[in-house]
Parts: sequence; structure tokens; C-alpha cells
Amino acid sequence: MRIYVFLCLMCWVRIGYLNYPSETNGVSRNLETNRTCREFTKLNAMGSLRDLFFPKVKTILLMYSRDNVNCAEPLFEPNNSLNNHFNLSKKTIWIVHGYRPLGSVPVWLHKLSKTILKQEDVNLIVVDWNLGATTLIYNRAVKNTRIVAYSLSKSIFILLDHGASLDNFHFIGMSLGAHISGFVGKIFRGQLGRITGLDPAGPKFSGKPSNSRLDFTDAKFVDVIHSDASGLGILQPLGHIDFYPNGGKQQPGCPTSIFSGTSYIKCDHQRAIYLFLAAFETNCNFVSFPCRSYKDYQGGLCVDCGTLYKDSCPRLGNQAKLWREGLNKRTEGWPLRTIAYLDTSSEHPFCTYYFVISIVALNETMRNGSISFSLLNRLGESEYPKLYMKSKPFDKLREVKILAQFASDIENVSCIYMTYFHYSNTRCSTCQYRVQSLKLKSLTYPERPPFCKYDFVLKERARIELQPDACKAQKV
Repeated sequence: MRIYVFLCLMCWVRIGYLNYPSETNGVSRNLETNRTCREFTKLNAMGSLRDLFFPKVKTILLMYSRDNVNCAEPLFEPNNSLNNHFNLSKKTIWIVHGYRPLGSVPVWLHKLSKTILKQEDVNLIVVDWNLGATTLIYNRAVKNTRIVAYSLSKSIFILLDHGASLDNFHFIGMSLGAHISGFVGKIFRGQLGRITGLDPAGPKFSGKPSNSRLDFTDAKFVDVIHSDASGLGILQPLGHIDFYPNGGKQQPGCPTSIFSGTSYIKCDHQRAIYLFLAAFETNCNFVSFPCRSYKDYQGGLCVDCGTLYKDSCPRLGNQAKLWREGLNKRTEGWPLRTIAYLDTSSEHPFCTYYFVISIVALNETMRNGSISFSLLNRLGESEYPKLYMKSKPFDKLREVKILAQFASDIENVSCIYMTYFHYSNTRCSTCQYRVQSLKLKSLTYPERPPFCKYDFVLKERARIELQPDACKAQKV
């Protein structure tokens, strides 16, 4: 029986091999411009079976620009001259996909390419290594990453001969594609401008030395998003800044049961792509907080981001480049590498909105207690936040900061409703707790003016309405 199955597989493979994609396949005609358009290599499960007996690695470069958004063209002409649409003075973004066990085109690829070109006028190159990524043997795909990186380096050397600059290159690599980007960076001794790793693959890379995976030394700036660190991704920090949305392991909205099918396997892993994409196509600022651990972040211990760099807190996505600008300004005591945490919602566009509330109490009796508050939006509705640590020691004249997250954006805060709860065995309805100052500041949009209130009294378990005062200038 086993011999029969083997012979059948060989027969299918041989039949499929006759239709193996060749140099001339994967093209179409653009009827509007009468130009030949290259297409991403389309394979299927048969391609994975073929790879068992006839492994092949091939790297195809699909070049896009704003002049050919819907029609990929080859990066080089037959004589190695550059495509006319490639502009040497513009930034070049390289998109590198990951493991494709069934050979399908990545569902996110087309949207990411079009969204980037809509936001930025760049040269965009899709690295198609589907012939090499489509295999049932994961270890083989891992080994192929080095071959693909070497192939890319040869194309980059040609670009450099034409006058291109490594500093203008930004590699965006998904899963195995992140490590391919890192291997390219190693070939050019870390002189690439930027590498973005979207949930870099963990299997066969976790715990490996820096020369065997993506590393922060592979480019002048390396930012990484970890979304499936306990599964297909990698837990260890790899970049100058590593973002761990929702702790980096399990993403809200992703199925938790194996009976959910393939979504159970890939949803957390692919969330890194969709968060990066949402940061491009929406106005949401994915503000993140440098912190030692997700537990400390949830405990509200990492509210301050400092003022060393623009807009203070780092932001996941393309805006992470603002963090790069601060790297050269780091003073002694600031680490070269950063780990940052944030929480997101469960559905696209995954936005949440952060505020920090700062309180200076006058009463020592406020020491043991907690607060709750809500904000009034423009529709006259109360918005209730998630408080990361509503209970803190309110020492006399000591500023206490509490991180709050809202599901909706509150642009103009007309008033705050606040309640104080004192921890004691008996309730004191006549007790009063004096507050010197309260300041509510948006961290998601730090350019917005803060909400301030001075010299007011809280009563135990009594909700009070606070109208804003003019904010006083901070003492330097």
C-alpha cells in the first residue's frame, strides 16, 4: 500500500513538474498602458509536494512605484539597466514574505504594497521567493533564507553601482522574511537604513546567536513587532526597539481553540502585519511604553517615556522611525535598546487611546485608597477607561501618575467625574480628602492641551464633577 501511495505521489509530482513556473510565467498585460506586468508566483499544495522531490529556490523582484501601482515590473532590464520608474533619490522599501507551506499568495501583500505607496512616494520592491518558501519541510525553507539573502545582495550591489544608497533602504520582513532581511544586513555590515521585523520566526531561530538570525546590528535602525512569541514567533528582543502588543503572545480577537482551523495557527502570528498596516492606513498612534516587563506595564509602573525624543513615547509602525532620531541623542544612562509594551483592541483598526492622570494630594489620609473616573465626550456620554493601577499610595505632595486606556478617542474633555474609595473597615461619609492638583494628559495625541483642576475636595465614595481650570505653567 505504501509503495502504491508513493508511486501515485511521484506521478502527480511529475505531471505537476511539467507546469513548473518558468522564467516566462507569472506575467500579464496591462490593457490600459499595454505594458507587461509581472505577478507574484502562484503555487498550491502540489508545489509543496513537488518540492519534496525537486527542490528549487528562485528570487523574483517585483518593482512598484506611484507610476505603476497596479502593474509590477522587473527591477532590472535584461542588460542590468534600471527600470525607468526606479528613482535613485527616493527611499526604497523591500517587502519580504515568510514561509508559504501551501504556496498561496500572502493575503496581506497587495494591500500593504498599495497602502505604503499611498502614504509614501517610494520605490517599492516585493521580494517573491515563493519558490523556496513553498515546501512541507520547514527546515528546508529555513536553509533557503540564506540563499535568498545572497541573491538579494547581488541585486543590491547592482543598485549601488547605479548610485543607490544603502541608507535609503528599508526592509520589511514577515516571519522568515525578517531573518532574510537580517542576513542581507549582515552582508552589508549593518549599513542598511532600516529593518522592520514583523513577528520574526521563532522555530529554528530562538536562542540562536546573532549571526544566525535578525539582530539589531544588521541595520542602522531595527524595529521589531512580536505578536506570537509563544508560538510561531520569537520571544527574545532582536532590535533597537522591540514592541510587544498585548504582551506579545496572544492577541485579542484571535481564536483560542484548535477547532477554529488555520486561523488558530496563524492569527496571532499575522497580527504583527495588520498592526503595522493599521498604523499606515489610519490616524491611530500606537503609543507604546518602555518597560522591563508586561507585568510592570500592566501594573502602571511605566507611564513616563521621558522627553529625550520627539513626542516622548515610541510608536509602533512606521512612526517608530521617530525613535531612531532619538538614538543619536541618547545620554549616559539611557539604553541603546528598548522594549516597549502596548495594548490594542480586538478588531481593525486595533486602536486604543491612552491618557495619564497625575494627582498631587494634600492629605496624608489619602495614602490608602483608590480612584475611579470617567470622561464626558462631545455627545454628553460618559467614557470609562481601563485603569492599569487605580490604587496607589497617595503620599502627601507626591505626584502620582495613573495610566488609563480608552476604547474611543475623547478629543475635547468637558469634565471629569471622579470617585475616591478609602481603604478602611468603616465608611466615613464626612471625611474629606484635599487634592492640590489634577492633570489629565493625552499620551496618544500629546499635542492636545491637557485638562487641569486645582484645589478641590474628594469625599469618600461620592462622585464629583470637575470642570477644567486653566493649566498652570510647569516649573522648570
